[in-house]
Amino acid sequence: MPRDSSTTPLLSEAPFAPELRSALADADAIDGFGTDVDATLAWAVAVGAVRGAERSLGEDWSLLAAVARRDVAAARILEPHLDALTILEQARRDGAAVDLSSIADGPDSSWGVFAAEGAGMRLEARADAGGWRLDGTKPWCSLAQHVSHALVTAWVGDERRLFAVALQAPGVRPRSGPWFARGLSHVVSAPVDFTSVPAVPVGEPGWYLRRPGFAAGGIGVAACWWGAALPLRDALLDAARRDGADQLSRLHLGRVDTALWAARLALQSAAREMDGIDAASEGPAFPGTLAARVRAVVADAVERTLAEAARALGPLPLVADEAHARRVADLELYLRQHHGERDVARIGVDISEGRGAW
Repeated sequence: MPRDSSTTPLLSEAPFAPELRSALADADAIDGFGTDVDATLAWAVAVGAVRGAERSLGEDWSLLAAVARRDVAAARILEPHLDALTILEQARRDGAAVDLSSIADGPDSSWGVFAAEGAGMRLEARADAGGWRLDGTKPWCSLAQHVSHALVTAWVGDERRLFAVALQAPGVRPRSGPWFARGLSHVVSAPVDFTSVPAVPVGEPGWYLRRPGFAAGGIGVAACWWGAALPLRDALLDAARRDGADQLSRLHLGRVDTALWAARLALQSAAREMDGIDAASEGPAFPGTLAARVRAVVADAVERTLAEAARALGPLPLVADEAHARRVADLELYLRQHHGERDVARIGVDISEGRGAW
């Protein structure tokens, strides 16, 4: 009897811990999983509380893929919360004294990670007698009206530094838009204005971008893209099995299957290569190049899946199947976190400058 891939790891050979199997079962019982932001976020907090400390990257990425297979928006909600918890763990392992008591962090805290920059917007951090404070505007702050806390990058002179903030603090003003997106319509990513907001530094200036775990976090997003594409492969498989299915239906399925299979191998290989990197000497010499390669491979596979599904299935599921239509719209927007040719060009820069050789 085949295993139920909805509750077994998709990228790791190790079985999910019982707590995570239970959490996935809880997700299946939530009415509005992914669309009810508050209920999904509360579930994400519970997942973060039971996720084991001794876990592998393959296990983490398998979890994200399994959630994205259920609902793209749910993975978009879970991923930054788990990423923030991982970043805080890494900072403490690296010797940073991260005391979050002053911003009322607790077991029910929900987290975002706001690290994007935007033209005409700048968030600055300044030290005063009472600690650190943030002033300015941060763009692309996902779910800022819902999460209780965030890790935010801010400028300290010419360097960026990571800070933890409570988003209910006086002086924090999340904007409601602009957000006209048809995909991920409930996962609003809009600017947040900060006025003299107390903040706790997490790591030294530049640590957030230099840390080895930065690359792993980027691949975690790619695992979400990959898991989100699997139901589209399932739809192509159903179409290829129908009575009267022609060779073209099998061609579309074969193209998608091979692309997603290759992307799965890339994710698995990266997990094996990067596991243990925080332990110092182990891991790839240039994790950023590895992460960029994996993201490019996965993004290409998912782009192909979207295109082949559109050709093979036609317009009917996009207008008559709410779950399919929402998945396509959500995934198309989520995938824009990959910057296409610009990200691939950076790989070329790395290779031409002697980084990331095979």
